Amino acid sequence: MTTDDDRIAYLAGDSARSVDPGDQEDLDGLRTTLTERATWEEPDPALEERVMVAIAAASDARPSLAPRARSRRFRPALVYTAFAAAVIVVAGAIGVIVRNTGNPPEQFTAALVATDQMPGASGDATLTSTTAGWEIELETTGLSLLNHGRYYQAWLKNSAGTLVPVGTFNQGPSVKLWSGVSPHDFPTLLVTEQQVGQNQASSGKRVLAGPVDLDH
Repeated sequence: MTTDDDRIAYLAGDSARSVDPGDQEDLDGLRTTLTERATWEEPDPALEERVMVAIAAASDARPSLAPRARSRRFRPALVYTAFAAAVIVVAGAIGVIVRNTGNPPEQFTAALVATDQMPGASGDATLTSTTAGWEIELETTGLSLLNHGRYYQAWLKNSAGTLVPVGTFNQGPSVKLWSGVSPHDFPTLLVTEQQVGQNQASSGKRVLAGPVDLDH
């Protein structure tokens, strides 16, 4: 079944996307219409007045004029449909150009090592800048499953020792966290073990910690 995304991709020239044979014929016709110069030409401003005069002069032939009136109404609809499709295609092409030529998002990594609290554990994090903040993808090994009100809390820390929470989880290996502060200002990532019902500040039980590599 052909979806709207398939149709848009086909009109944009994406050969990897297929459409149903019936849709392909219609889309090929639409593509041809879009390339015709007449599709985009503005009608003569005096055309409507001339048509109205002709209709008034031929009032005795009204039945034969009805189909012509419907045909006249159809052409603007066709033009507007073609224009809308062209806008979609152009917007898609612009999106491809922006994605291919725009600057990549800022991205850093961090290698986390275990503390005496949980020896043998380790972690690697990728921090990516987005419009919503910093997305942190954390991959861990050796972390025990925490339950009964216990959980892991991840933090970013600055040089003054101020901690900003970036998310909680129970175990790895793959965890997605979010930060509203930049690693430029808070360049250390760490994970602590917390207990529900206790102070929301860091418990001090660090299980993983490591600096964000801002040089790459």
